[in-house]
Amino acid sequence: MPCALEIIPQDDSKIQELIANIKQAKTLTMIIIYAFALVCSLTIELVQEVLLERADQPCHWPKCPKCGARIGNKGREKRQIKSVIGIIRWKRKVGTCPNGCDIGQVAPLDDELGIGPNQRVCNDLKRVACALAVFVPYEIASVLLFLATKVKVSPMAIWNWVQESGSKAKKALEAELAALQEGHLVEPEEIEEDVAQMPLIIGGDGVNVPLRPCGSSPEGKTDWREVKVGVFARLYRYINKKGKDVTRLLKRRLVAVLGNKDDFGLRMELESKKQDIENTETVVWISDGGRGFWSIFHVIFAAHAIGILDFYHAAQNLWKAAAALLDGRTKAAREWFDKARHQLRHGEIDSLLTELFEILHSCKDSMDEDSWKVVYNCYEYLNTHLEHLQYPLFKESLQLPIGSGMVESACKWLIQQRFKCVGMRWSRWGFNNLLHLRLAWVNERFDEIFNCE
Repeated sequence: MPCALEIIPQDDSKIQELIANIKQAKTLTMIIIYAFALVCSLTIELVQEVLLERADQPCHWPKCPKCGARIGNKGREKRQIKSVIGIIRWKRKVGTCPNGCDIGQVAPLDDELGIGPNQRVCNDLKRVACALAVFVPYEIASVLLFLATKVKVSPMAIWNWVQESGSKAKKALEAELAALQEGHLVEPEEIEEDVAQMPLIIGGDGVNVPLRPCGSSPEGKTDWREVKVGVFARLYRYINKKGKDVTRLLKRRLVAVLGNKDDFGLRMELESKKQDIENTETVVWISDGGRGFWSIFHVIFAAHAIGILDFYHAAQNLWKAAAALLDGRTKAAREWFDKARHQLRHGEIDSLLTELFEILHSCKDSMDEDSWKVVYNCYEYLNTHLEHLQYPLFKESLQLPIGSGMVESACKWLIQQRFKCVGMRWSRWGFNNLLHLRLAWVNERFDEIFNCE
């Protein structure tokens, strides 16, 4: 046998049983499964030995917070904690106040290791479980966690960890928002120099989520509420092996809130400062025509960013006008729309607006009121965003995107794929906590929550 087995303890019956299972396994899969169990057992032994060595070292006993007397050593007591490799057990020194103050036991080694007095689960296990819950329902996360680690954790325990961790992430964000409102400087993220020189693309959109109307109770009609989602990303352009010009988004950061426009705007402002918007040469805002999102653009981003109205949403409004004007089932409506869409895309917006203006005045008496209103709304929509419709300049000259697909895909990934599966309805508390974990994951701030950095 390989010499690796020679360094394995020979007096541990459990380990020897695993070695025997490895030798007798008939398939590669079973060999790997038993070997993984052996590695976990050896790792537990190693961790426990390290903890026992640390427990033997001299420790600094603090003073009693009530009477000021030095804490006295009362001997050693057992401690155990569940982790991704299994249950770890060791003994460490504990002490109490010599004057009998009601402060409980003090364990200096626990404080050094970052373990709470009543903590039974290590943060590494919580981290893995919460990472799984970011992507799949809690029941599935429990199954996957067992398959990956052989550690059994109930779906309810994972749910509790998500609430705990998500609440922590939410409080950290609220502290940052409060500091921003008080005028404190926001430290920008560390961004590689070549990435920082790329255009910064920003966008916003909304998506509805199904909430429970009565807190955690499943009773009652589903309460659909809008989650506002924002995206920040660096635009990277390169030529692939086939000689094709390809665009990718780097350093994607998401913002989301189940709240009003002001809540969303404040979060967008915070993230823009983290992305060092003031020192970025090219900043672009892309969105559909939602007034709330464009008001955020005008208040926060207009001084730094180029505003682009999503071309495809603008074209949808043209189709509504064509259908109202000529009946969408006719060839004439399709031909008019194709012509108008071409004008919109290739910089002939003035001619298009002039034609719509003439239609509104010449056909006011011949069109029914609802159809005339649709054409009027299209005209107002395009005229309001006139400076945001310069698509030849944006696309050909500046090589910028003219569609808000990155925002829509972010809404799909962040919200729809996890929160809108069949039969799902969320309490506000449960939704917000998991949402903040998903945001932490995609924004590469997940490990901060579990003190793993």
